[in-house]
Amino acid sequence: MGSYNFFADRPVDRYKKSDLGFSVSVILLLGFGLFTLYFCSQNYAARIFDDSFYFFKRQFLCVLVGLFGFFVLAFLPLKSIRRILPVITVATLVICILTFVPGLSVEKNGARRWIKMPMNFTLQSSEVVKFTIILYLANYFDKQINIPVKEDRNVLNAVLIMLLFIALVLFQKDFSTSIFLFSFCCLFFWACGMKIRWIWFIGFLAALTFAYFLLSEEYRIERIISFLRPNERLDSGNYQSMAAKRAISAGGFWGAGIGSKLVQSNRIPEVQADYIFASWAEAMGLGGVVSYFALLGFFAWRGIRIAFWSRNRFAAFGAFGFVAMIIMQTLINCGVVCGALPSTGIPLPFFSLGGSSIIITLCMCGFVVNASRCDTDDNDDELDDYVEIESIEGVESYE
Repeated sequence: MGSYNFFADRPVDRYKKSDLGFSVSVILLLGFGLFTLYFCSQNYAARIFDDSFYFFKRQFLCVLVGLFGFFVLAFLPLKSIRRILPVITVATLVICILTFVPGLSVEKNGARRWIKMPMNFTLQSSEVVKFTIILYLANYFDKQINIPVKEDRNVLNAVLIMLLFIALVLFQKDFSTSIFLFSFCCLFFWACGMKIRWIWFIGFLAALTFAYFLLSEEYRIERIISFLRPNERLDSGNYQSMAAKRAISAGGFWGAGIGSKLVQSNRIPEVQADYIFASWAEAMGLGGVVSYFALLGFFAWRGIRIAFWSRNRFAAFGAFGFVAMIIMQTLINCGVVCGALPSTGIPLPFFSLGGSSIIITLCMCGFVVNASRCDTDDNDDELDDYVEIESIEGVESYE
């Protein structure tokens, strides 16, 4: 691959302040998410816990923790983040390993993905992996590009760390997240300049591995069969998907309204989790769905703009990775709810009930805000008005 400009040729004086547009989009998405979580879960929470605010209050506590992480990562110097990155990486590995320790982990439906936390909360290790793996790769690629001799550059360590994290998530029986992480990392490698033929080679080996794990569990095969035959198994495998489609159709153009009981959404099991988008569609209608995607598009535009205009390569890579991951999760979740993709466990960022997800999402956004203020590179105090990034070609030594 040839050289290309990841950063634009433009004075950076105007970017010393945080990007207001991106921050506003985060606030709006967070507000809509909390609002939607309350009105779609109030009846279920009142029936099960005798408290219509039960899920809302738990999510709000996690939002407070996430906002703390948001401001820390928004204002902590990037040099400090890079210094503690080895600690973050090791801590994430330890968290993943602890999910296999009985007594410290929580088992649900035969899977161990969570660690016990105070106040009956749990921490999902795969969400922490999403955050750590992007920071690690962004830092690693930045260092590799700074090596003057191209023959001395390589991506082997990055590939090994990536596969280690994904393997740990896969053995936690979080099959959907492991596939998502691998797919996203391939995109990230390509965006940072990795040669395409290496992605295909690694992808071929990964496909064989994922095929083995797919066929090793009956319920995974059932999901694929249900997806390929959407008009069958309406009382089992396709019940949730069909209920979500009915809720979306019931919304019409204007929606059933916020104050309604959302009859169709109430028929979706655990609607406050992965299928919460169906409640938003039923309540707000087509107009609400279009408005949501317009806001999401604005969020993506401001985030990618920050990545391409930041003068700090580490910040640029990290911002791009975090924004791209949030957008990919959103599109996959909406695809599942609409029946365009097989059922997965990918949550809807800002909306789905899940403390780990909302905390990590806000931390990601905090880093992007930090990147929007970057006007210097950690490795060079006298940069030109723009930086030209060359592709990583050190993998030639492994061919």
